[in-house]
Amino acid sequence: MKTRLFILFFVPLVLAAFTVPDNVAKKAHKEMVKFYGTENISKEIISVPKDLNYKTISEFGDENLFKINSGGKLLGYGYIGNAPSKTATFDYLVLFDKNFVITTSKVLFYREEYGGEISSKRWLKQFEGESPTSKELVYNRNIIPISGATISVRSLTSEMNSLLKSIAILQKSNIF
Repeated sequence: MKTRLFILFFVPLVLAAFTVPDNVAKKAHKEMVKFYGTENISKEIISVPKDLNYKTISEFGDENLFKINSGGKLLGYGYIGNAPSKTATFDYLVLFDKNFVITTSKVLFYREEYGGEISSKRWLKQFEGESPTSKELVYNRNIIPISGATISVRSLTSEMNSLLKSIAILQKSNIF
């Protein structure tokens, strides 16, 4: 009986965690079109084997890690993530160049009443230029705090650190 309850309730939650919702994917696509300045963008999903995914801190599931191409040319890479805020979560997009240096990041959907200041371009700009070989990002040292958004700032900083460490693991495993 316990096994059946586990399968009925837990498995669908796990499967749902690996899928990028349509509204998030559409907004991410819009942001990529704006960033690259062309409508002619295609995503090529990068599949990470389960055994390798277990070795990473970030979760790589359906459609959240991809190559970005235009006219048969590689423009860069993208990652769509979801991070906790005080009582909800927020979705974000990170774009990398061909060498996995962060070129831009964007908070796609922020679901809290307070803390939305992490969506500002000015604040997000501090992640640009970071790469898997960069030093760790530290709240209140090289990441500026935002009054009223402490939890979200710490969360996104942690997510960025995890993503960069995870990308380094994938690079060593020749996934790209």
